[in-house]
Amino acid sequence: MSEHILVIHRWRDRHALYDEYIDHDAHRVTYVTTDLGVVSVPGTAAAVRVVPATDDVTAVTAAVDGLSARYGPPDRVVALNEGDLDIAALVRERLGCEGQDTERLAPFRDKLVMAEAIAAAGIAVPAFADAPDEAAVRAFADVHGWPVVVKPRKGTASRGVVRLDTEADLALLRGLPAEPRIVQKFCGDAVFHIDGLWTGDRLGPWRASRYVNTCVDFTRGDALGSVEVDDPDLLPALGEFTAAVAGALSDEPWVFHLEAFVGSALGRVPRLTFLEAGYRVGGAEIPFVWREVHGIDLMRAAVDIQLGRRPDLPVPDAWRTGGWLLVPTPVAAPCRVTGWRLPEPPAPGEGPYAHVIPPVGDLIPRVGGYEHVGARFRFRGECSSDVEKAVVRTAAQFRLECAPQRPVGTGVVRHGACVR
Repeated sequence: MSEHILVIHRWRDRHALYDEYIDHDAHRVTYVTTDLGVVSVPGTAAAVRVVPATDDVTAVTAAVDGLSARYGPPDRVVALNEGDLDIAALVRERLGCEGQDTERLAPFRDKLVMAEAIAAAGIAVPAFADAPDEAAVRAFADVHGWPVVVKPRKGTASRGVVRLDTEADLALLRGLPAEPRIVQKFCGDAVFHIDGLWTGDRLGPWRASRYVNTCVDFTRGDALGSVEVDDPDLLPALGEFTAAVAGALSDEPWVFHLEAFVGSALGRVPRLTFLEAGYRVGGAEIPFVWREVHGIDLMRAAVDIQLGRRPDLPVPDAWRTGGWLLVPTPVAAPCRVTGWRLPEPPAPGEGPYAHVIPPVGDLIPRVGGYEHVGARFRFRGECSSDVEKAVVRTAAQFRLECAPQRPVGTGVVRHGACVR
């Protein structure tokens, strides 16, 4: 008898090619998605249920119950976006499905549990503590000093991250929604992200990238870029560090998006400090760059793992260098695109090889994450320096014009991206 495979899906773009990973003729593949995500659901789906949001527990539960009544309880649940991992685990527990439950997910979603596991493995991590209230943050700073960073224990895409420089800044916490938080000692080192596959006992294919600006800067209106690094002195240390982190969090295969602080130290040995890790393919343009530049589909590996299959990805003999750039909207979403300008690069290969820019008249919705932003660009080249130049040049030259959906004030806001 064919399996019922439930997919919880939220992307509008083709981040994941489900119909290439799962035989939709051999299995009953159903989808719970949103109005935005429904356009990228394969036409061969057995059924589709649309919900207001895929992390809406009540709506998703009702949709899953309806699908289960028709197709039977799902044998497997697939969820690839970090914001959907929690509800997928709850569905598995509730219906007795195979796969990751909330307890096994905790080290990847609860930043306090994650930091405890990393520290227990002897890996460098900034000092941290639970932060249930202002008093706890103040007590932590009394021991470790200012500045500190306070963030949600289950946050994504830098949502709700607050830097506090002095005790007076504790007032910034009072307007935040009630949810569990963690406090950490601030680290000023450069932030890198490392993406790839952990096979269960060693690294599969992986790439390290340096952010241009930071994810927090992006939430404040600056562009966010990333460039894969090719430094032969740095990469071996990053590989050892990544393997240690991946093994500390699981002895089973998983696709990872790891963030780390990289600082200079005496001699040529870098100072590496854990920031956080996600049980998922990296966001932004990472899945596209991996497929288009490296010929590797990390999403396929993530689906294989959730279906109980052994992931098998090739490791290239030689890597090209990829990169990406996100430009935020110049006004808060929802907003409508009124114009944009992207000058031609000075020479072939010195600009993005692909871009996603909403057409004039398009409405950019107010949705969290990195898909529905002002514009998205992808880059490739033979070395990091060339790709970084293209990223910075594009950010400086691109202009996006948007008008608020509900205008405040007058005129149109023009926006040039800032990359430092």
